Amino acid sequence: MVAEDDEKQAELVRRYLEHEGHAVTVVGDGLAALAEVRHREPDLLVLDVMMPRADGLDVVRVLRAEHRELPVLMLTARSTEDDLLLGLDLGADDYMTKPYSPRELMARVRTLLRRSRRGAQDAVSAADPALRVGALVVDPDRHEVSVEGRSVDCTPGEFRILAAMATEPDRVFTRQRLLEELHGFDRYISFRTVDVHIMNLRKKIEPAPRRPARLITVFGVGYKLTDPARNASHAS
Repeated sequence: MVAEDDEKQAELVRRYLEHEGHAVTVVGDGLAALAEVRHREPDLLVLDVMMPRADGLDVVRVLRAEHRELPVLMLTARSTEDDLLLGLDLGADDYMTKPYSPRELMARVRTLLRRSRRGAQDAVSAADPALRVGALVVDPDRHEVSVEGRSVDCTPGEFRILAAMATEPDRVFTRQRLLEELHGFDRYISFRTVDVHIMNLRKKIEPAPRRPARLITVFGVGYKLTDPARNASHAS
């Protein structure tokens, strides 16, 4: 969720986040931010400090008093150390001053979401780190993949892509985002590298690779990993 009263800034952030594959809700004041967080329970809040009705500092103060643990990235035109420390002391997870680089903002969003997902996974089950998307199981600790009980051999790059997507089933991952996951695993990487890995994964995890049901192309955006059995149930 993005809480920003400057419509141009809000639209810029929304576009960048949607390009990364996120669903985005935008609000323009502090009270609306509180109401939408309570209603929608977003994964992350990008929060401007200077807003009408309730400023960003008040929003963070209330959210933490309600024991809501969603990551909060604050944006502000203020740049003094006191302002920075106040925001962090109230419970903000990160802080950027305006003007800021949208690319840096997206990098910080990715970092906060990864940190949040790791914490949630640890809280759910420290004993079983496996990621499950229907009959597909990805075990990051053992570096193992299985589908419908059958073991699947993956290259390091294929495993990295599958593990990243399994942390967020049904989220659309852009090719750029998957490229970042491959960094360090493939010496020469490009969008074509991502496409090749996806094609090879489909041969390994799909009953009919030419008609994929698990690893889906979202045209013009990227790819998503989904549970075909659940989708069939919803459709029926």
